[in-house]
Amino acid sequence: MTGLDWMVLGGTIAFIVAWGLWKSRGTATSDEYLRGGRELKWPTIGLAVMATQASAITFLSVPGQAYEDGMRFVQFYFGLPIAMIIISAVFVPIYYRLNVITAYEYLESRFDLKTRLLGAFLFLIQRGLAAGITIYAPAIILSAILGWPLEPTVIVMGAVVILYTVTGGAKAVSQTQKQQMVVMMGGMVVAAIVIVWRLPEHVSFGKAVDVAGAFGRMNVVSFDFDMQDRYNFWSGITGGLFLSLSYFGTDQSQVGRYLSGRSISESRLGLLFNGVLKIPMQFLILFVGILVFAFYQFNTPPLLFNEALRTRVQGTAQAAEYAALESKWEQVQSGKRAEVERYLSAVDSGDVAAGAASRALLQGRAEEASAVRKEAKDLVSRALPGAETKDSDYIFISFVKRWLPSGLFGLLIAVILSAAMSSIASELTALGTTTTVDFYRRVFQRNASDRHVLVASKLFTVFWGVVAVGFATFASLLDNLIQAVNILGSIFYGTVLGIFLVAFFVKHVRGHAVFAAAVISQATVIALFFLSDVGYLWFNVIGCALVVALSLVMQAVLPRGETPAPAPGA
Repeated sequence: MTGLDWMVLGGTIAFIVAWGLWKSRGTATSDEYLRGGRELKWPTIGLAVMATQASAITFLSVPGQAYEDGMRFVQFYFGLPIAMIIISAVFVPIYYRLNVITAYEYLESRFDLKTRLLGAFLFLIQRGLAAGITIYAPAIILSAILGWPLEPTVIVMGAVVILYTVTGGAKAVSQTQKQQMVVMMGGMVVAAIVIVWRLPEHVSFGKAVDVAGAFGRMNVVSFDFDMQDRYNFWSGITGGLFLSLSYFGTDQSQVGRYLSGRSISESRLGLLFNGVLKIPMQFLILFVGILVFAFYQFNTPPLLFNEALRTRVQGTAQAAEYAALESKWEQVQSGKRAEVERYLSAVDSGDVAAGAASRALLQGRAEEASAVRKEAKDLVSRALPGAETKDSDYIFISFVKRWLPSGLFGLLIAVILSAAMSSIASELTALGTTTTVDFYRRVFQRNASDRHVLVASKLFTVFWGVVAVGFATFASLLDNLIQAVNILGSIFYGTVLGIFLVAFFVKHVRGHAVFAAAVISQATVIALFFLSDVGYLWFNVIGCALVVALSLVMQAVLPRGETPAPAPGA
C-alpha cells in the first residue's frame, strides 16, 4: 500500500468511528446502551439493517462466489422483500406493544421461560459462531496486505472491534452504519468502473458481459427444481423467505436495529427500504465479481489467488514443479484468450454457427484451466501438508491489490473494513444484549440496578468478542465464507422461526408442546446437515415446518395440566 492508500483508509475509518462516538456521547443508561434510546428515523434504520447483513464477508466472498459460480447466488435473496412485508405487518407491532428489548422476551409472555431461553440459546450459538467468521474475513485482508501471520491478525482485529463496540453501544453502531453503507456501495461502484476502464480498448462493457455469459457466469435465474441445488428460484423464494423471516424477524442483531426506531412507522419504513434495495445491492456486488472474471479472460489471472501460499511453495522442494505449472498456466490462458477473441469476432460478424462452435471450445478451454488449477492445489497439499488451498475468498482482494490505482486501493480496503466493523459491532452488541436481558437479568439478577445492568452488558459483549475471536482461528477450515455464514444460519434459524410462527398464529399451543417440538426439530435438522445432501436453504423450511407440525401433535398428546399463556398482540 502507498502512502495515499493509507491516508484514504485511515481517514475514512477514523471519520466513521469518531462520528459514531460523537453521536452516541452521553450514553449513561442501560436502555440507551442496549437500544439507542429509541430515537432513530427510518433512513438510519434501513441503512443499519442493510449494513448489519453486509459484512466484510459480503465484499470479500461474494465477488469470488460470482467469479467461480456465476450470478445464481442472487436467487438466495428472492424471498427477502416478501419477508420484509410480513415482518413489518406481524412482528414489529407485537414487539413495540410489549416494549421488548430482545425478541425472545415475547416468547416468555406467550409460552414460558424455558421456551424463551431456548430461543435465545439457539441465537447465541449461531450468531456467536457466525461472528467468528465475520472477524476472520477482514483479518485475511490485513494479513495478506501487511504480511502479518493470520492468527495474530485475527486477535488484533477482534480486539479493535470489541473496544469500539463496548465504548459506543447500540447508538454508536446504528449511527456509524449510515456512513459505512455510503462508503461500501460507493467503493463497489468505483471498483466496477475501474474494471471496465481496465478492459482492452476493443472490449466494451457489453462484450465483457457476453464473454462472461459464454462461460456460463450470467446464470441469474434457474427455474429447475432440485432439492440438492443450493441456488435456484424455488430455493430462494421458499428457503430464502424462511431464512429472511428468521434472520430479520428473530435474530437480535437485526431486531435490535429496528427496535431502536422512534415509532412503529419508522421501523416499518426502514425494513421496507431494505426490502427494496437489498437485491439490487447484492446484484451489484456479484456483478463486480463477474467483471473481474471477464477482465481475467483478457489478462492472465494468478494460478493461486492466495499470494502468501504461493510464496511459501516457492520456498519448498516443489518450487521447480510449481514454476513449471505456472508456465503451463500461461500457455493455457494464452490459448483461452485467443479463443475468446475468435468468439467475439464471430459475434461481431453475426456468424451464429461460428459463435456457437467457439462457445463450445471456450468450455473446453475453461475445463483445461480448471485442471491446471487443481494440479497446483494438489502440489501445494504435497509441499505444505495441512495448508488450506481454497482461495475463492482471495479472488477480489487479489485483483484490488494488483490492478487498482493508488488511493482507490485504500478506498476498497476501507469498504471491507467498514463492513467488518458494522457487522461485527452489531453481532457483538446483540450477543451481549441477549445474554444480559434473557439470561443474566431474567434468571440471576432480577432486581439489579440500571448501572449493574449497563456494566454487565459491556462485560458480556467483551466475553462474546473473545468467543468470536477464538472461533475465528478455525474459520480457515471452512469453504467459501459467505456460504459458511448462511449454512450456520440455515441450521438454526428454521427452528427459531417455527417457534415464533407458532407463537403468532397457533394460539392454542402451549409452552411444553412447542419446546419439545423445537428440540426434536433442531436435532433433526442437524442430523440432515451431516447425513444428507439436501441444499442448505431447505433446512429453513424443514426446521420451521417441523416445529409447527410437531407442536400441534405434541399439544394433542401432552397432558392438559399446563395453563395457556396469553398471546399479547397476537
